Amino acid sequence: MNRALSQLGLAMRAGKVVTGDEIVLKAIRSSEAKLVILAGDASVNTTKKFRDKCGSYNIPLVIGFDRESLGTSVGKPERVVLAVTDQGFAEMISKKMETMSEVEYIE
Repeated sequence: MNRALSQLGLAMRAGKVVTGDEIVLKAIRSSEAKLVILAGDASVNTTKKFRDKCGSYNIPLVIGFDRESLGTSVGKPERVVLAVTDQGFAEMISKKMETMSEVEYIE
């Protein structure tokens, strides 16, 4: 497992990650989300929805990995979307993701 995913697991254990479509959307709307991570194999509609929401609320969005590795990193079954709610963890994770080939899109 790479460093960004293990740091995501650390943030999850610290209680600074929310998962699930509606919960992440709520975190985006309340500006609680500091970084949103979307699986690269998410549906076209889901990708568009989160791209638009994150763009509207000016929240960084990363599209990469697959749903299985995102779920494994946070100790849950497959996850399509995650939001990091702590600024420190968000910066640490996004720095690691900038240099990785598994990440296809960073906004």
